[in-house]
Amino acid sequence: MQTLGCEVSAINTVNYSNHVGYKRFKGRKTPPEEVAELWQGLKEAKLDTFEMLLSGYSPSAGLVEQIGRIARELKDRSHTKPGSFFWAMDPVMGDNGRIYVAEDELPVYKSLLKDADLILPNQYEAEWLSDVKIHDLPSLEEAITKLHETYRVPHVLITSIRLPPSTSSTPTTTDEDLASQAMMTVIGSSATSERKPRMFRISIPALPIMFSGTGDMFAALIVSRFRQAAQQAGVLNKASWRTPDDVAGPDLPLAKAAEKVLASMQAVLKDTAAHYEAASERLK
Repeated sequence: MQTLGCEVSAINTVNYSNHVGYKRFKGRKTPPEEVAELWQGLKEAKLDTFEMLLSGYSPSAGLVEQIGRIARELKDRSHTKPGSFFWAMDPVMGDNGRIYVAEDELPVYKSLLKDADLILPNQYEAEWLSDVKIHDLPSLEEAITKLHETYRVPHVLITSIRLPPSTSSTPTTTDEDLASQAMMTVIGSSATSERKPRMFRISIPALPIMFSGTGDMFAALIVSRFRQAAQQAGVLNKASWRTPDDVAGPDLPLAKAAEKVLASMQAVLKDTAAHYEAASERLK
């Protein structure tokens, strides 16, 4: 984030030795009271004038609630200056059909959706939040529509979706499987003024390796790239960086940001995969 021009103040929600994707790790969860104390320290030092908040993995419902209080406080300050604060929420709850946080976090996340400007769930998390089982494009559009209309989320970007590849950047129900290669799909949407979806779809080749931390990387990059795209579109002074209704899905600032993020990630992951294969050969 800092290499892309963001000055970052990080508050750790956990202090672990390594990513939990490695199965074994040591460390502790940050209690909500500690996060509140750190936030109070930033305020007393007058270091609390933030333009964006990116929230991610939170191992308890109490911690999610505390992050929500910070976000609401910052959002309340921005009411007289639209667009001056933006909350990107990554509701990390689970993946691949498995939830890995306490289930009492789900209702807390749902209660905070109306305050978020952008959410970054994977397919599994989007199903939990929308109560819609995603198995094809129509059901995915139903889930996104519900997040826009019921929970009033302005921007939704669903990651790690496995659907048939398509030549179309805007999903349609007539898309066909046009490739045999395994693909990873990202589908996003920015709501119109009437909370209707404007969807776009980006598919990239999926590498045959399990990577840990790609969601964190995606979230960090999208924060910077989306702000850049919103600035280029001239909407940083609009609430939630909303674009006019006549902007089509593939032309949205969110779509342009996602393209850059996925290009960066593909380059990094290809390089990581090459190192992985080389290391595997040495161990044979």
